[in-house]
Amino acid sequence: MSNESTPDLETVIEQNHRAVDEFTRGNNKPLEALYSRRDDVTLGNPFGPFVRGFDAVAKTMERAATVYRDGHATGFDTIATCVTPDMAFTVETERLEAKIGGRGEITPVSLRCTSIFRREDGVWKLVHRHADPITAPREAESVIQPQ
Repeated sequence: MSNESTPDLETVIEQNHRAVDEFTRGNNKPLEALYSRRDDVTLGNPFGPFVRGFDAVAKTMERAATVYRDGHATGFDTIATCVTPDMAFTVETERLEAKIGGRGEITPVSLRCTSIFRREDGVWKLVHRHADPITAPREAESVIQPQ
């Protein structure tokens, strides 16, 4: 990451991490604030299919945030980062602890997450986020959908 845009992108990545931390307490607004408002934005979260367009992304994040309570982010393991003048992505494992769904106890959660950022009017905006719980090897049959 040796281009002049690196400091402001690094700031946005740190804001993204803080927003994920807030998400574990049921607050989706900081993550929503990082998103572009354009129609081509997308989200794939662990609780449902991909959605496209800011309104659908915001509604899906709001619904997903209700699953988490009393949590915090415990760490972010960066696997890869790539930056061009107008696009960037991070591939990370997010480590969280929270009360999930109806559970009363704090549960550790690890998510593999890809975040794509685009420079819009000189500001880095989140345009895609995909997070899922596949952080360990699985059997080939795990991809088979029940019929």
